[in-house]
Amino acid sequence: MIDGMGGGIGGQITAQLRRELPAGADITALGTNAAATAAMLKAGADRGATGENAIIFSAQFADVIVGPLGIIIPNAMLGEISPAIAAAVIAAPAPKMLLPVPQPHIELIGIELKPLSALMREVAEKIKLTLA
Repeated sequence: MIDGMGGGIGGQITAQLRRELPAGADITALGTNAAATAAMLKAGADRGATGENAIIFSAQFADVIVGPLGIIIPNAMLGEISPAIAAAVIAAPAPKMLLPVPQPHIELIGIELKPLSALMREVAEKIKLTLA
């Protein structure tokens, strides 16, 4: 799970995954800042790391990468997503499951905006199928 800002989205998704994934499923929280990492750890992540290098290093070992769309957009999240983070996430071999959270400078055409709760349920289902 990768998130930034206050980690609200990452924390909610982590909690949803913790409820729905089988016991023993490993969730790693990668935050662009300490607040985001702490929110995901509090929500049930098994371990966490913070900062650009931690995200770049850890992304290459993930089985699935989950986060808001901004994690692949350089300078998203008020600049917290560096070009290096965005490139590392895109280059990682793991499937990416990104929530289409609106970005102020990007308009997604053809994407039905849904409530965050519905998106979290969908991503949890897709991860269960991917890891099955």
